Amino acid sequence: MISNTTSLTPAELVARYKELGDIERGFRVLKSSLDLAPVHHRLPDRIRAHTLICFLALVIHRVLRFRLRQASSPLSPERLLCRLKGIQLHRARLASGKKLAGLTAMNAEQRALFTTIGVEVPTTKLVDAAS
Repeated sequence: MISNTTSLTPAELVARYKELGDIERGFRVLKSSLDLAPVHHRLPDRIRAHTLICFLALVIHRVLRFRLRQASSPLSPERLLCRLKGIQLHRARLASGKKLAGLTAMNAEQRALFTTIGVEVPTTKLVDAAS
């Protein structure tokens, strides 16, 4: 490998080069797996907000991938999310004013997946506490 920098050792240069590949994979994930398409904003605040959302989505994707690998799971983050996407929180307000909330019933595999990635299994109480 040829470089014009003298401050890095050969091992550090190789590590930096590999990081570039990881960054490129991140952009591919943003475009394909996360379905983030280019959005044309004019206002600086909206551009920053869009960039932040894309960055956070990528960080979450990478954390999921890391945790799945740590657990020796054969799943990819995409497959994990596909298996969990059926879980929904439903809220309703009756004519009497009474509020109801319910969480989609989860199967054993979905519960195990939350444990695999180190996330507490969601309950209606947890969701209410977060909002």
